[in-house]
Amino acid sequence: MKRYDIEIFSGLSDTLKDEINKHAKLIHFKKGEYVFNSEDATKNFYILLSGKVKIYQINLDNAKEQTIFILTMGDMYDTITLLDGKPHEVISEILEDGDALKIPIQKVREWIGSNPAFNKIFFPYLAKQMRHVEELATDLSLYSTHERLIKLLLKNLAPNGVKSLLHNLSRTEIANLIGTVRHVVDRHLNELKDEGTVDLKRKQIIIKDIQKLTKKLKFLE
Repeated sequence: MKRYDIEIFSGLSDTLKDEINKHAKLIHFKKGEYVFNSEDATKNFYILLSGKVKIYQINLDNAKEQTIFILTMGDMYDTITLLDGKPHEVISEILEDGDALKIPIQKVREWIGSNPAFNKIFFPYLAKQMRHVEELATDLSLYSTHERLIKLLLKNLAPNGVKSLLHNLSRTEIANLIGTVRHVVDRHLNELKDEGTVDLKRKQIIIKDIQKLTKKLKFLE
């Protein structure tokens, strides 16, 4: 039986890995699709193996979007419905092709209730999501768009050879992450480029001077 090689499984026993794979179904998704919906999430739980999925809300009156999460390898969907059993009224959109494990949600609830090893990966992940939402709410309330953009850039620095969350994201998607619009992001990025702090390429933001960017954020605060 194949055991999928993702980081959150690395500390699990072979027995639990076999249990996960026994009940999991591998699914594929394509860019632009709307695969994960609130009704399906009351029945199934997902663990991403690859790809990129945006979870967001939209104001239907003015079409303004706010991205809540961008899920990548090792992320789980939907932890809220898993815990309270109620539909979660968010929208999902595939940003990059990928794969996920689809697991009956009741089986995942059984693991939470009876398997300490599973809880060791699930609850730290849940806490990470809660911290992210708290930080998002704080940033939207307390910081300017310029500060929020710099915080986002610094938060998503990637080691050599590893793509950051922002890799291949459009300026519109970056704007949705910090609660603004594209032209504002364009203006701030061009200012940072003129200062020599970043370099801009197609769907890539290359940070040239981390120290300068960090100092700029402290000055703005």
